[in-house]
Amino acid sequence: MPPEASTLAPRIDHLMLILVGMSVLIVSLVSALLIVFSIRYRRGSTAKRGRLPEWVSREIEIGWTAATFFVALFIFWFAAALQGAQYKMPKNAMEVHVVAKQWMWKLEHPNGRREINALHVPVGVPVRLVMTSQDVIHSFFVPAFRIKQDVLPGRYTEAWFEAKEVGTYHLFCAEYCGTDHSKMTGGIVVMPRAAYARWSRGVDEHGTLAQQGAQLFRQLGCTGCHGQSARVRAPSLAGIFGRRQPMEGGGFKVADEEYIHDSILQPQKDVVAGYTPVMPSYQGIASEDDVVRLIAYLKTPNGGSVE
Repeated sequence: MPPEASTLAPRIDHLMLILVGMSVLIVSLVSALLIVFSIRYRRGSTAKRGRLPEWVSREIEIGWTAATFFVALFIFWFAAALQGAQYKMPKNAMEVHVVAKQWMWKLEHPNGRREINALHVPVGVPVRLVMTSQDVIHSFFVPAFRIKQDVLPGRYTEAWFEAKEVGTYHLFCAEYCGTDHSKMTGGIVVMPRAAYARWSRGVDEHGTLAQQGAQLFRQLGCTGCHGQSARVRAPSLAGIFGRRQPMEGGGFKVADEEYIHDSILQPQKDVVAGYTPVMPSYQGIASEDDVVRLIAYLKTPNGGSVE
C-alpha cells in the first residue's frame, strides 16, 4: 500500500479494509453453506429428502431477502458516510488552479506562481484544487493522498487534500487521454511551512492571478460593457462571485467558477433576466489559463469594478 500521506488516506483505507472484510465474510458464509449442502445432500447419502412445507420455504425466502437488503443498505450508508468527508471542502483552504492538457499538468497559485507537473504545498494546510481541462478528459490521481478526480473540458471540478507528511508524492493521470498518457505524471512536493513560505515569495513577474485577471479584463474590452461608465446595458460584475443571479425564463444560479467560465465562453447558455443576450463568445480568444485569471480577479472584493 502507498503511504498514508494525507488526512483523508486513513479513512479511505479503513473503508476499503472494512468492505473487503465484509465481502470475505459473505463469500465465506456462502461457500461454507455450499460445501456443507454439497456433502450432506450428495447422491447416495442418507439425508432426509422431500418437499419442504410451504410456510418454511416462504419464510426462509422472505428472511434471506430482507437480511440481504438490510446488509446492502447498511454497507451503502456506511461507505457513503465515510467517503462523504472528501466532498466537504474546508473553509479558508489554500486555492490552487489546475489546467490539464495533453500531456501535462499546469498549476497556478493565487500569488501568480506557476508550475508544470509539480505542486509545492505546505504540510498541515488544506489545499483546494479547482480543475479544468484544455482538451480531453483527464484524471488527477495522487495514490498517497487517496484522491482521484476527473478533470473535464468545459467544466470545473474540485478536490481537496491536507498533507500530513513532508515528502514528494507521485501525481498521475488516471484517465486514458491519448498517445503520451503514461508520461502525464508529476509530483506533489510537501514542504515544512517555513520552507514553503520562503519558496512562495517568488511571485510571478506579472503579478498575482487576480492582478493578471484585472489586466485581461481591460485588454479583452470587458470594461466597455461591464464597467461603471459603460454605455452598453450589461450586468454589473462588481462583487459578483457567490451571488445569486436571476435567469431569463425563471430560476437562479450562483455565480461560482463554472458559471463565470460558461458566461465567458458560452454566454448564451445562461442569460441574466432583463438583459439582451448580446455578449460575444470568447471561445478561441481567451484560453483556459486566461479564464482562470479572470475568475481569480472576479473573486476579489473589487472584481469587475475596474475601468
